[in-house]
Amino acid sequence: MVLVKKGSYVPLYGTADKKPVEVQSFYLDVFPVTNQNYLEFLKKNNAFSKSQVKRIFADKSYLNYWKSDFDFGDAKPNSPVTNVSWYAAKKYCESKGKRLATMDEWEYAAMSDAKTFDARTKKSYNQYILNWYETPRTYNNEVGSTFKNFWGVYDMHGLVWEWTSDFNSIFLSGESRKDKGDDGNLFCGGASVNASDLMNYAAFMRYAFRGSMKAAYTGRNLGFRCARDIK
Repeated sequence: MVLVKKGSYVPLYGTADKKPVEVQSFYLDVFPVTNQNYLEFLKKNNAFSKSQVKRIFADKSYLNYWKSDFDFGDAKPNSPVTNVSWYAAKKYCESKGKRLATMDEWEYAAMSDAKTFDARTKKSYNQYILNWYETPRTYNNEVGSTFKNFWGVYDMHGLVWEWTSDFNSIFLSGESRKDKGDDGNLFCGGASVNASDLMNYAAFMRYAFRGSMKAAYTGRNLGFRCARDIK
């Protein structure tokens, strides 16, 4: 884990007056959780294995690319584990004495490029994120395959989207059929950038892509990493 020092940022949604949100210092995993990491977790927490998990905690797609409870098949050991529900991700982090990052923590840590604390206005940063959207099956890549950002964290963009603890915070859906409505089931994704106008597609595409989700949902491009409070 690395230390992400306290600061503030202005989120894309959630503050009508665009006031900065304060984020306290916290620790964040350098990499997303991998298939091998998750396999080791399952060996000690069989209730979350593919065949044993209760449907209330994970839908039918849970670990669907795994061949069996303790065999992730053709997936790479060091690739991010996906098709994991919010409940399972939460349980994994708790088993390590950690937790899922809040959405504000995730956004705050993800707004950096390799050298700049806040790179959200840089064209190169936004273009990198847009290029990711056009690249198929990035979940097959190994962790650490993207750049190390200002904090020393890898893969916040360009690998998989990630669960946050408060994934069900209220945000505008961004979908044309209900632009005036609220969507209470959202998760953080790899295009976490601020936006000052509607032309900032790297930010707005991420929010528009978010569908209505539940904590038991799983997806092939959705993984997670853990955070921890400073004691």
